[in-house]
Amino acid sequence: MRIAESGDAAAPVIRLQNVDKIYPAARDRERALQGIDLSVQPGEVFGIIGRSGAGKSTLLKLLNLLERPTSGKVFINGQDIAALTAADLRRMRQKIGVVFQHFNLLGSRTVYENVRLPLRVAGKLSADEQRLRVHEVLDLVGLANHVHAYPRQLSGGQRQRVGIARALANHPNVLLCDEATSALDPETTQSILQLLRDVNRRLGLTIILIAHSMDVIRATADRLAVLDHGQIVESGAVIDVFLKPQHATTKSLLAESALEPDSIATPGWSSVARGRVLRLTYRGDAVATPLLTSLAQELGLQISILQGSVGHIGTIPYGNLIVSIDGSDDAQFARLTRALTERNVDYGVLS
Repeated sequence: MRIAESGDAAAPVIRLQNVDKIYPAARDRERALQGIDLSVQPGEVFGIIGRSGAGKSTLLKLLNLLERPTSGKVFINGQDIAALTAADLRRMRQKIGVVFQHFNLLGSRTVYENVRLPLRVAGKLSADEQRLRVHEVLDLVGLANHVHAYPRQLSGGQRQRVGIARALANHPNVLLCDEATSALDPETTQSILQLLRDVNRRLGLTIILIAHSMDVIRATADRLAVLDHGQIVESGAVIDVFLKPQHATTKSLLAESALEPDSIATPGWSSVARGRVLRLTYRGDAVATPLLTSLAQELGLQISILQGSVGHIGTIPYGNLIVSIDGSDDAQFARLTRALTERNVDYGVLS
Protein backbone atom coordinates (compact mmCIF):
# COMPACT_ATOMS: atom_id res chain seq x y z
CA MET A 1 0.00 0.00 0.00
CA ARG A 2 1.36 3.44 -0.89
CA ILE A 3 1.75 5.64 2.15
CA ALA A 4 1.26 9.39 1.90
CA GLU A 5 4.54 11.25 1.75
CA SER A 6 5.20 14.26 3.92
CA GLY A 7 4.39 16.59 1.06
CA ASP A 8 1.08 14.92 0.18
CA ALA A 9 -2.19 16.74 0.84
CA ALA A 10 -3.89 13.76 2.54
CA ALA A 11 -4.96 14.58 6.08
CA PRO A 12 -4.16 12.07 8.83
CA VAL A 13 -6.85 9.50 9.62
CA ILE A 14 -5.75 9.59 13.26
CA ARG A 15 -4.13 12.43 15.15
CA LEU A 16 -3.35 12.68 18.85
CA GLN A 17 -2.43 16.12 20.10
CA ASN A 18 -0.54 16.46 23.42
CA VAL A 19 -2.58 13.68 25.02
CA ASP A 20 -2.24 12.77 28.70
CA LYS A 21 -4.08 9.97 30.48
CA ILE A 22 -4.03 9.91 34.26
CA TYR A 23 -5.75 7.30 36.43
CA PRO A 24 -6.68 8.29 39.99
CA ALA A 25 -5.07 5.98 42.56
CA ALA A 26 -5.33 5.56 46.31
CA ARG A 27 -2.18 7.50 47.21
CA ASP A 28 -1.10 9.07 43.98
CA ARG A 29 -2.19 9.60 40.41
CA GLU A 30 -0.90 7.15 37.84
CA ARG A 31 0.15 8.82 34.61
CA ALA A 32 -0.45 6.17 31.94
CA LEU A 33 0.29 8.46 28.97
CA GLN A 34 2.09 11.76 28.80
CA GLY A 35 2.39 14.30 26.00
CA ILE A 36 1.45 11.93 23.18
CA ASP A 37 1.67 13.53 19.73
CA LEU A 38 0.97 11.10 16.94
CA SER A 39 -0.48 11.04 13.42
CA VAL A 40 -1.36 8.12 11.16
CA GLN A 41 -1.89 8.49 7.42
CA PRO A 42 -4.62 6.85 5.31
CA GLY A 43 -3.77 3.29 4.32
CA GLU A 44 -0.83 3.07 6.70
CA VAL A 45 0.08 0.17 8.98
CA PHE A 46 1.29 1.88 12.13
CA GLY A 47 2.96 -0.16 14.86
CA ILE A 48 2.96 0.77 18.55
CA ILE A 49 5.45 -1.18 20.62
CA GLY A 50 6.64 -1.19 24.20
CA ARG A 51 6.99 -3.37 27.23
CA SER A 52 4.14 -4.33 29.56
CA GLY A 53 2.87 -1.23 31.32
CA ALA A 54 4.25 1.16 28.71
CA GLY A 55 0.75 2.45 27.86
CA LYS A 56 0.07 0.63 24.58
CA SER A 57 -3.41 -0.67 25.40
CA THR A 58 -4.42 2.60 27.02
CA LEU A 59 -3.42 4.46 23.87
CA LEU A 60 -5.44 2.05 21.74
CA LYS A 61 -8.54 2.55 23.91
CA LEU A 62 -8.31 6.29 23.39
CA LEU A 63 -8.78 5.79 19.65
CA ASN A 64 -12.40 4.62 20.03
CA LEU A 65 -13.00 6.49 23.29
CA LEU A 66 -13.23 3.45 25.52
CA GLU A 67 -10.93 5.66 27.57
CA ARG A 68 -11.13 9.44 27.52
CA PRO A 69 -7.98 11.55 27.56
CA THR A 70 -7.35 13.51 30.73
CA SER A 71 -6.04 16.32 28.55
CA GLY A 72 -5.23 16.84 24.90
CA LYS A 73 -7.32 15.82 21.89
CA VAL A 74 -7.89 12.74 19.75
CA PHE A 75 -9.00 13.31 16.15
CA ILE A 76 -10.40 10.59 13.87
CA ASN A 77 -10.93 11.73 10.27
CA GLY A 78 -10.58 15.31 11.46
CA GLN A 79 -13.21 15.01 14.22
CA ASP A 80 -12.47 15.61 17.89
CA ILE A 81 -14.05 12.38 19.08
CA ALA A 82 -14.42 13.55 22.70
CA ALA A 83 -16.82 16.22 21.40
CA LEU A 84 -19.11 13.77 19.58
CA THR A 85 -22.64 13.14 20.73
CA ALA A 86 -23.49 9.63 21.95
CA ALA A 87 -25.19 8.83 18.64
CA ASP A 88 -22.28 10.13 16.57
CA LEU A 89 -19.82 8.22 18.75
CA ARG A 90 -21.71 4.97 18.11
CA ARG A 91 -21.57 5.61 14.36
CA MET A 92 -17.87 6.43 14.54
CA ARG A 93 -17.14 3.21 16.44
CA GLN A 94 -18.86 1.17 13.74
CA LYS A 95 -16.13 2.36 11.35
CA ILE A 96 -13.36 1.20 13.68
CA GLY A 97 -12.85 -2.56 13.74
CA VAL A 98 -11.08 -4.16 16.70
CA VAL A 99 -9.10 -7.42 16.69
CA PHE A 100 -8.43 -8.79 20.18
CA GLN A 101 -5.55 -10.81 21.58
CA HIS A 102 -7.77 -13.65 22.84
CA PHE A 103 -10.32 -13.53 19.99
CA ASN A 104 -13.36 -12.66 22.19
CA LEU A 105 -15.67 -14.96 20.26
CA LEU A 106 -19.00 -16.20 21.57
CA GLY A 107 -18.48 -19.92 22.18
CA SER A 108 -22.18 -20.78 21.87
CA ARG A 109 -22.47 -19.12 18.44
CA THR A 110 -21.28 -20.41 15.08
CA VAL A 111 -18.67 -18.66 12.99
CA TYR A 112 -21.48 -17.20 10.90
CA GLU A 113 -23.29 -15.84 13.95
CA ASN A 114 -20.13 -14.37 15.46
CA VAL A 115 -19.33 -12.45 12.29
CA ARG A 116 -22.94 -11.36 11.79
CA LEU A 117 -23.21 -9.92 15.31
CA PRO A 118 -21.84 -6.39 14.59
CA LEU A 119 -24.06 -6.18 11.51
CA ARG A 120 -27.13 -6.99 13.62
CA VAL A 121 -26.12 -4.39 16.20
CA ALA A 122 -25.61 -1.73 13.52
CA GLY A 123 -29.03 -2.55 12.05
CA LYS A 124 -28.29 -1.01 8.66
CA LEU A 125 -28.57 -4.08 6.44
CA SER A 126 -31.39 -6.46 5.70
CA ALA A 127 -31.05 -10.12 6.68
CA ASP A 128 -30.09 -11.05 3.10
CA GLU A 129 -27.51 -8.24 2.93
CA GLN A 130 -26.06 -9.36 6.25
CA ARG A 131 -25.78 -12.93 4.99
CA LEU A 132 -23.97 -11.79 1.85
CA ARG A 133 -21.57 -9.62 3.84
CA VAL A 134 -20.75 -12.42 6.29
CA HIS A 135 -19.91 -14.78 3.45
CA GLU A 136 -17.88 -12.05 1.75
CA VAL A 137 -15.61 -11.39 4.74
CA LEU A 138 -15.26 -15.08 5.62
CA ASP A 139 -14.09 -15.71 2.08
CA LEU A 140 -11.63 -12.83 2.45
CA VAL A 141 -10.05 -14.39 5.55
CA GLY A 142 -10.02 -17.92 4.11
CA LEU A 143 -12.83 -19.45 6.19
CA ALA A 144 -15.58 -19.85 3.59
CA ASN A 145 -15.86 -23.56 4.47
CA HIS A 146 -16.21 -23.00 8.24
CA VAL A 147 -19.45 -21.03 8.31
CA HIS A 148 -21.29 -23.48 10.58
CA ALA A 149 -18.38 -24.42 12.85
CA TYR A 150 -18.18 -23.37 16.49
CA PRO A 151 -15.10 -21.65 17.95
CA ARG A 152 -14.15 -24.77 19.95
CA GLN A 153 -13.82 -26.66 16.67
CA LEU A 154 -11.25 -24.23 15.28
CA SER A 155 -7.53 -23.75 15.76
CA GLY A 156 -6.17 -20.59 17.34
CA GLY A 157 -5.28 -19.15 13.97
CA GLN A 158 -8.74 -19.90 12.59
CA ARG A 159 -10.38 -18.26 15.61
CA GLN A 160 -8.31 -15.14 15.04
CA ARG A 161 -9.36 -15.13 11.38
CA VAL A 162 -12.98 -15.15 12.58
CA GLY A 163 -12.10 -12.20 14.81
CA ILE A 164 -10.64 -10.34 11.85
CA ALA A 165 -13.70 -11.14 9.70
CA ARG A 166 -15.97 -9.82 12.47
CA ALA A 167 -13.89 -6.64 12.72
CA LEU A 168 -14.22 -6.12 8.94
CA ALA A 169 -17.95 -6.77 8.75
CA ASN A 170 -19.10 -3.13 8.97
CA HIS A 171 -16.68 -1.86 6.30
CA PRO A 172 -14.38 -0.04 8.75
CA ASN A 173 -11.73 2.40 7.59
CA VAL A 174 -9.56 1.80 10.67
CA LEU A 175 -8.57 -1.54 12.16
CA LEU A 176 -7.18 -1.68 15.72
CA CYS A 177 -5.18 -4.83 16.49
CA ASP A 178 -4.44 -5.31 20.18
CA GLU A 179 -1.63 -7.91 20.42
CA ALA A 180 -3.47 -9.85 17.73
CA THR A 181 -0.80 -12.56 17.40
CA SER A 182 0.65 -12.89 20.90
CA ALA A 183 -1.56 -15.91 21.72
CA LEU A 184 -0.44 -17.77 18.58
CA ASP A 185 2.51 -19.99 17.68
CA PRO A 186 5.19 -18.53 15.36
CA GLU A 187 3.96 -20.19 12.18
CA THR A 188 0.36 -19.13 12.78
CA THR A 189 1.56 -15.64 13.69
CA GLN A 190 3.15 -15.29 10.26
CA SER A 191 -0.05 -16.37 8.51
CA ILE A 192 -2.11 -13.82 10.47
CA LEU A 193 0.39 -11.05 9.76
CA GLN A 194 0.26 -11.96 6.07
CA LEU A 195 -3.53 -11.75 6.22
CA LEU A 196 -3.35 -8.29 7.82
CA ARG A 197 -0.97 -7.13 5.10
CA ASP A 198 -3.33 -8.49 2.43
CA VAL A 199 -6.32 -6.76 4.04
CA ASN A 200 -4.36 -3.49 4.20
CA ARG A 201 -3.37 -3.74 0.55
CA ARG A 202 -6.71 -4.92 -0.86
CA LEU A 203 -9.04 -2.72 1.20
CA GLY A 204 -6.82 0.29 1.83
CA LEU A 205 -7.48 0.00 5.55
CA THR A 206 -5.51 2.00 8.08
CA ILE A 207 -4.21 -0.47 10.68
CA ILE A 208 -2.93 0.27 14.17
CA LEU A 209 -0.90 -2.69 15.37
CA ILE A 210 -0.07 -3.04 19.07
CA ALA A 211 2.80 -5.45 19.73
CA HIS A 212 5.52 -6.30 22.21
CA SER A 213 7.73 -8.02 19.63
CA MET A 214 9.85 -6.15 17.11
CA ASP A 215 9.53 -9.17 14.78
CA VAL A 216 5.81 -8.44 14.39
CA ILE A 217 6.43 -4.75 13.67
CA ARG A 218 9.23 -5.56 11.24
CA ALA A 219 7.03 -7.94 9.25
CA THR A 220 3.97 -5.73 9.00
CA ALA A 221 4.26 -2.02 9.82
CA ASP A 222 5.22 0.97 7.70
CA ARG A 223 5.95 3.28 10.63
CA LEU A 224 6.12 2.80 14.38
CA ALA A 225 6.19 4.54 17.72
CA VAL A 226 8.09 3.16 20.71
CA LEU A 227 6.40 3.72 24.07
CA ASP A 228 8.23 3.76 27.38
CA HIS A 229 6.57 4.72 30.67
CA GLY A 230 3.72 6.41 28.85
CA GLN A 231 5.83 8.50 26.49
CA ILE A 232 6.81 8.13 22.84
CA VAL A 233 10.59 7.85 23.00
CA GLU A 234 11.19 7.16 19.31
CA SER A 235 9.16 7.08 16.10
CA GLY A 236 9.61 6.99 12.35
CA ALA A 237 9.71 4.69 9.34
CA VAL A 238 10.28 1.10 10.44
CA ILE A 239 13.44 0.64 8.39
CA ASP A 240 14.96 3.87 9.74
CA VAL A 241 14.25 2.98 13.36
CA PHE A 242 15.46 -0.60 12.91
CA LEU A 243 18.71 0.31 11.21
CA LYS A 244 19.51 3.44 13.23
CA PRO A 245 17.80 3.17 16.63
CA GLN A 246 18.39 6.10 18.95
CA HIS A 247 16.73 5.34 22.29
CA ALA A 248 17.88 2.70 24.79
CA THR A 249 14.40 1.15 24.93
CA THR A 250 14.32 0.71 21.15
CA LYS A 251 17.79 -0.85 21.17
CA SER A 252 16.80 -3.22 23.95
CA LEU A 253 13.63 -4.36 22.15
CA LEU A 254 15.60 -4.88 18.94
CA ALA A 255 18.34 -6.81 20.74
CA GLU A 256 15.76 -9.25 22.09
CA SER A 257 14.94 -10.12 18.49
CA ALA A 258 18.63 -10.09 17.48
CA LEU A 259 17.85 -7.13 15.24
CA GLU A 260 19.69 -4.30 16.98
CA PRO A 261 22.81 -3.25 15.04
CA ASP A 262 25.04 -3.29 18.12
CA SER A 263 23.98 -6.85 18.88
CA ILE A 264 26.04 -8.16 15.96
CA ALA A 265 29.19 -6.50 17.28
CA THR A 266 30.82 -8.79 19.85
CA PRO A 267 34.32 -8.55 21.31
CA GLY A 268 35.38 -11.38 18.98
CA TRP A 269 36.00 -9.14 15.99
CA SER A 270 38.63 -7.02 17.77
CA SER A 271 41.09 -9.93 17.91
CA VAL A 272 40.99 -10.56 14.15
CA ALA A 273 40.50 -7.06 12.78
CA ARG A 274 43.31 -5.40 10.85
CA GLY A 275 43.22 -1.67 10.30
CA ARG A 276 40.07 0.36 10.78
CA VAL A 277 36.76 -1.29 11.69
CA LEU A 278 33.54 0.12 10.23
CA ARG A 279 29.87 -0.63 10.46
CA LEU A 280 28.11 -0.31 7.09
CA THR A 281 24.34 -0.01 6.82
CA TYR A 282 22.57 0.17 3.48
CA ARG A 283 19.24 -0.64 1.90
CA GLY A 284 17.33 -1.00 -1.33
CA ASP A 285 19.11 -1.62 -4.65
CA ALA A 286 22.55 -1.36 -3.05
CA VAL A 287 21.98 -4.71 -1.32
CA ALA A 288 22.03 -6.52 -4.66
CA THR A 289 25.31 -4.94 -5.81
CA PRO A 290 28.86 -6.25 -5.14
CA LEU A 291 29.52 -3.29 -2.87
CA LEU A 292 32.64 -4.46 -1.06
CA THR A 293 34.23 -5.97 -4.15
CA SER A 294 33.81 -2.82 -6.18
CA LEU A 295 35.13 -0.61 -3.37
CA ALA A 296 38.16 -2.83 -2.84
CA GLN A 297 39.02 -2.80 -6.55
CA GLU A 298 38.32 0.88 -7.04
CA LEU A 299 40.37 2.04 -4.04
CA GLY A 300 42.99 -0.69 -3.77
CA LEU A 301 41.87 -1.77 -0.31
CA GLN A 302 41.61 -5.08 1.50
CA ILE A 303 38.13 -5.34 3.00
CA SER A 304 37.16 -8.24 5.25
CA ILE A 305 33.69 -8.98 6.60
CA LEU A 306 33.87 -9.62 10.35
CA GLN A 307 30.17 -9.92 11.11
CA GLY A 308 26.91 -8.97 9.51
CA SER A 309 23.44 -9.70 8.30
CA VAL A 310 21.29 -9.10 5.25
CA GLY A 311 17.56 -9.45 4.99
CA HIS A 312 14.30 -7.58 4.58
CA ILE A 313 12.45 -5.13 6.77
CA GLY A 314 8.96 -5.22 5.34
CA THR A 315 9.60 -5.30 1.61
CA ILE A 316 12.85 -3.32 1.76
CA PRO A 317 16.14 -5.27 1.56
CA TYR A 318 18.94 -4.14 3.84
CA GLY A 319 22.54 -4.96 4.71
CA ASN A 320 24.23 -4.41 8.06
CA LEU A 321 27.95 -5.33 8.11
CA ILE A 322 30.99 -4.92 10.30
CA VAL A 323 34.13 -4.84 8.15
CA SER A 324 37.83 -4.25 8.63
CA ILE A 325 39.71 -1.99 6.19
CA ASP A 326 43.39 -2.95 5.80
CA GLY A 327 46.00 -1.02 3.89
CA SER A 328 44.40 2.42 3.90
CA ASP A 329 46.14 5.66 4.74
CA ASP A 330 44.22 8.80 5.63
CA ALA A 331 43.83 9.87 2.00
CA GLN A 332 42.50 6.44 0.94
CA PHE A 333 40.16 6.35 3.90
CA ALA A 334 38.79 9.77 2.94
CA ARG A 335 38.16 8.50 -0.59
CA LEU A 336 36.42 5.41 0.89
CA THR A 337 34.06 7.49 3.01
CA ARG A 338 33.22 9.67 0.01
CA ALA A 339 32.51 6.57 -2.07
CA LEU A 340 30.24 5.18 0.67
CA THR A 341 28.33 8.45 0.84
CA GLU A 342 27.91 8.52 -2.94
CA ARG A 343 26.45 4.99 -2.78
CA ASN A 344 24.01 5.97 0.01
CA VAL A 345 25.75 3.71 2.51
CA ASP A 346 25.71 4.85 6.15
CA TYR A 347 28.91 4.12 8.01
CA GLY A 348 30.25 4.36 11.52
CA VAL A 349 33.88 3.99 12.63
CA LEU A 350 34.14 1.45 15.46
CA SER A 351 37.95 1.48 15.82
